[in-house]
Amino acid sequence: MIKRNKKSPLRAEMEAVLKKEQAFLKKNAEKKASFLDRTLEEKVPARLQETLDKAFEKAFGLIFEKGTDFIEKTYSREKIEHNYKVDAYAAGLMENKKTLRTFTKKAQAAGNRNLLLAGVEGVGLGVLGIGLPDIPLFTGMILKSIYETALHYGYPYDTEEEKYFILLLIQGSLSYAEALEQMNAKADRYILEPVVPKGYDSREQIKETSAVLSGELLYMKFLQGIPVAGVIGGAYDSIYLRRILDYVKIKYRKRFLTDKDKAN
Repeated sequence: MIKRNKKSPLRAEMEAVLKKEQAFLKKNAEKKASFLDRTLEEKVPARLQETLDKAFEKAFGLIFEKGTDFIEKTYSREKIEHNYKVDAYAAGLMENKKTLRTFTKKAQAAGNRNLLLAGVEGVGLGVLGIGLPDIPLFTGMILKSIYETALHYGYPYDTEEEKYFILLLIQGSLSYAEALEQMNAKADRYILEPVVPKGYDSREQIKETSAVLSGELLYMKFLQGIPVAGVIGGAYDSIYLRRILDYVKIKYRKRFLTDKDKAN
């Protein structure tokens, strides 16, 4: 009787993350307009889309240029980096399912805290009918959540290359069908070779990512600007952040496992 070779823990984890990635791609293979979207479609001002585009572009530019230090005041980068080194050392000594999943569990815990904060902040501003001014706060929460995820997997976030990867992930997470497939392929190319493409323009990438964000959030931010009724729109901050983080965690986990496989 021939015994089958047992899968290595690393291979098993990679198969698991690839399965989650395919599930995400399949789930978002087609965009389906919700009843709320169809209801609000005719009520949204024609120029709101352009206004949202500019608001997100400004928020990304401001945070990337001056806001990272402020975001880092909301968590201890040094502590997360230290804990990562300890966990990486343990995984190096004994690579098994438990040690490999330690990074994912800690990233998940940080993400859950940020989802709770995003929901409270979005609903609170929605009660007051504050929609557009929420965009810098929501953008900051998106980046805070991604920064913490990156650190838990041992990656920085403040170089030009890493900002490019982060923008790809945000854009990909809210894309559909062929656009999602294309963004996913770009993210995979970066995972294999972490460099920006030739001729890369950070301002253009910010513009593209902002357009996808504003397009997806258009109706919710309009609704959030209506006092009391804005609670519904504000609650969607956490819903969209969850979707972004679901994809972000898949790609960082895939990147972590890919780099670990290269090192073995």
